[in-house]
Amino acid sequence: MTDAAYEILDKRLAEALGERYLSYALSTIVSRSLPDVRDGLKPVHRRILFAMSQLKLDPNTMPKKSARVVGDVIGKFHPHGDQSVYDALVRLAQDFASRYPLVEGQGNFGNIDGDNAAAMRYTEAKLTEVAKALMQGLDEDATDFRPTYDGDGQEPVVLPAAFPNLLANGSAGIAVGMATSIPPHNVGEICGALNLIIERELLPAPEKRRPVTVDELVSWVRGPDFPTGGVLVESRANIIEAYRTGRGAFRLRSRWTKEAMGQGTWQVVVTEIPYQVQKSRLVEKIAELLAERKLPLLEDVRDESAEDIRLVLIPKSRNVDPAVLMEQLFRNTDLEIRFSLNMNVLDGGTIPRVMTLHEVLNAFLAHRQDVLIRRSRFRLAEIEHRLEVLGGYLIAYLNLDEVIRIIREEDEPKKELMRTFQLTDVQAEAILNMRLRSLRRLEEFEIKKEHDALSAEKSKLTELLEDEGKRWKSIRSEVQQMDKKFGRSTALGERRTEVGDAPAEIVVPVEAMIEREPLTVFLSEKGWIRAVSRHLTPAEVADAKYKDGDQERFVLRVQTTDKLLVFASNGKFYTLGADKLPRGRGFGEPVRLMADFGDAEIVTLFAHVPGQKLIVASSDGRGFQVEADEVVAQTRAGKQVLNPSDGGVAALVIPVEGDAVAVIGNNRKLLVFKLEELPVMTRGKGVALQKYKDASLSDVKTFNLADGLSWKMGGAEGRVRSVTMPELSGWVAFRGTQGKLPPTGFPRNNKFTD
Repeated sequence: MTDAAYEILDKRLAEALGERYLSYALSTIVSRSLPDVRDGLKPVHRRILFAMSQLKLDPNTMPKKSARVVGDVIGKFHPHGDQSVYDALVRLAQDFASRYPLVEGQGNFGNIDGDNAAAMRYTEAKLTEVAKALMQGLDEDATDFRPTYDGDGQEPVVLPAAFPNLLANGSAGIAVGMATSIPPHNVGEICGALNLIIERELLPAPEKRRPVTVDELVSWVRGPDFPTGGVLVESRANIIEAYRTGRGAFRLRSRWTKEAMGQGTWQVVVTEIPYQVQKSRLVEKIAELLAERKLPLLEDVRDESAEDIRLVLIPKSRNVDPAVLMEQLFRNTDLEIRFSLNMNVLDGGTIPRVMTLHEVLNAFLAHRQDVLIRRSRFRLAEIEHRLEVLGGYLIAYLNLDEVIRIIREEDEPKKELMRTFQLTDVQAEAILNMRLRSLRRLEEFEIKKEHDALSAEKSKLTELLEDEGKRWKSIRSEVQQMDKKFGRSTALGERRTEVGDAPAEIVVPVEAMIEREPLTVFLSEKGWIRAVSRHLTPAEVADAKYKDGDQERFVLRVQTTDKLLVFASNGKFYTLGADKLPRGRGFGEPVRLMADFGDAEIVTLFAHVPGQKLIVASSDGRGFQVEADEVVAQTRAGKQVLNPSDGGVAALVIPVEGDAVAVIGNNRKLLVFKLEELPVMTRGKGVALQKYKDASLSDVKTFNLADGLSWKMGGAEGRVRSVTMPELSGWVAFRGTQGKLPPTGFPRNNKFTD
């Protein structure tokens, strides 16, 4: 090998690799993954449509085998695998994948269940009217052409696109370091937005133009319009922001109805599912969740679909709220999806960038003006050529005998004709190529008529090319015709996706996620916890077994849907799910394995009651009221609520019932004060309930002052003693005072209950 056969470059490896990777990335971005903003097509789709137009597969012709189309595409334009080209062709023909299909397929082109299309040798295809609109004017120099990959032919750089395909059909792709995701939209709404931009920003004189805001565009383009329908439940503010920036996401839900079955029973029927969701996989997912008991409100799911979608959801009980049932399914399945918006496209066919809705619409209109100018110039050149020929014909008719003599007698009739009648080369050639039967007298009048018509058309085209306002009026007329042909007044253009309001927050109660069952919960002195799957009788509770040296401490009768709150001496609340407690005949598990108690001791265990208020208090007599919903912990570490003072510990928590508080310390001093004196807080040390000297808090109770203060007497009888007003007034004082000795007969353990 000679030195001329290769070249050695002195470069750093990182630089050389960077250059080559950048070339690869640009090739992937431009030639494969991102659509052109002008026609909304990637190269493979553009080549498929062009190859089909070359095969004359118009909407009014018979289709041809898909294999024939794929063969032409990979043989002439797209040197890649045949299966990838066929997959792209199939997607263009699927009415559940493309909002406005560009290919009309005959045969098995797959279905919404995710089944693949038949092999290309079994299916046939031809272009649709939408595809023809995309290529309208392609043979009139509307766009540039470039050599094919092998240099043996020509292919269009971009299609003329008399149809806003980028927004109408959307696009998705992943390139190197970037991606695009554009949902389909309704053509009628796009036409309305295009007309608004033309009327406000392009057609008036520069000093009278007013910019169109995103809010005004969204009044027309209300959101995506998916081929599979569904309900768009994104807020208008989010939709406006997404179109303003070119990035965002849209919540799309299935369409469903409640269907009465008689005798009070009902079922939910899903008739439309979100875009790009495979129905069979969706049904499988719901069935899996049912088997795992993660959808307790749902009894069964059936797929009764035929041509239309019909998924039947059977509730477990007729008392279930259908909205709650569907909310649960929306959260756990693809009956609701979020479709992302990332309008990353090729601007001018070369520069990838994220464009806003306004920029995309303006780019389409700019392309349409460029196409209009090029087609007008092409037509103008044709007219001028034809007028030149017709001018020669008229001269020939006026001098017909002499023209015939020259042709018959002269050796070089073309030169003689040009010299005698001052004809151009084109005119002389046209006269010589004229057929004898064209020499009828009537033909002269037809030519004069054609000459006048073409002259008038030439004048209009000249005015069009010189007047920008007339060009925008022509484009506006094109948009209006497009709306009439493909817009909302047609079966194809009718909006399929309902634009709804953002859904109100539906709270799915815990009962909806957990099967409700009665439980008896045991927590022993040594901290072992377990549950029995029913409410035990007092005798059965008394017979419960514990480890040697252990004994009963707390017994609660609750439901599996309840949350259990553990209050510890460090002032923290810990939350346990009743459904997650160990069950069976054993002794259970240490509760300290379920939460991070550290060195703290358990003060009490009780069931959470939503909306209830609690009083928390420390051993030094400080405390406050707190909402029970505020103490529910979300982690194993618990939630700090009460901050005990140095040397103090959290001592008790009680529910608030009444309008007065009774406090007693181990110094046997009783104090009663009004509940309103105790503040409601979420965290802190609290305020002084009772003042102590060399004593600590023993017990707290809330009650109605009008009913009096009651406590249980000692002894087997379990008698109750009450002190009412005015006798009780001797113990009523302001919060934070010392109080005085309790009434005669108050328990010696200084507790209001045993």
